[in-house]
Amino acid sequence: MGSTRFNELQRGLSHISPTLLTKRLGQLVDHELVVRKKLPEQRRVEYQLTAAGKELAPVVLGLGEWGMRWARGQMSDDELDVELLMTDFNRRLDCSQLPGGRTVIKFHFPKLDTFSLWWIVVSDDGSRELCVNNPGKEVDITISSELRALTEVWAGDISISQARKEGRMQVNGNPVLVRTIKSWLGLSLLAHIRPAESSS
Repeated sequence: MGSTRFNELQRGLSHISPTLLTKRLGQLVDHELVVRKKLPEQRRVEYQLTAAGKELAPVVLGLGEWGMRWARGQMSDDELDVELLMTDFNRRLDCSQLPGGRTVIKFHFPKLDTFSLWWIVVSDDGSRELCVNNPGKEVDITISSELRALTEVWAGDISISQARKEGRMQVNGNPVLVRTIKSWLGLSLLAHIRPAESSS
């Protein structure tokens, strides 16, 4: 999905401890599915897929499609993962559909005790930063939602307009951004997969 640095991977896999993630990445390196590269003149490292690792993409996506078809809707509230959700919204944001210049998008999950506030700051060059601490910049649009409602939007189970109509999501701010939200708020890569019909 494009994440190459340890912190990015950790944020998208928040239920895995840093120790276990380090171990798993080491195993992928040992099996030559991933290479560990030190960035020039930096202390940071990146994990890049090898040719063998890239060939696993259809397998991984196939498992994701199976899950979306057969296991969606079975997650309890404590299994919902705001870090994974926000990481993917940041990754899938379509910056080409945003006005020029900097755009600041604020997300508010009123019912969460921790990580209830998030910001995505899109810079002039289209790069973006996901923040859990207030970046101190003027907010252009605020999305306030139940975690489950925004997860259902992300998964393609309900539309933004349906979530707003039901009172589970509020969107306020720049009228252009509010009106065009469906064009720039990228959903899950697998949002087009529909659940299987029950045989019962």
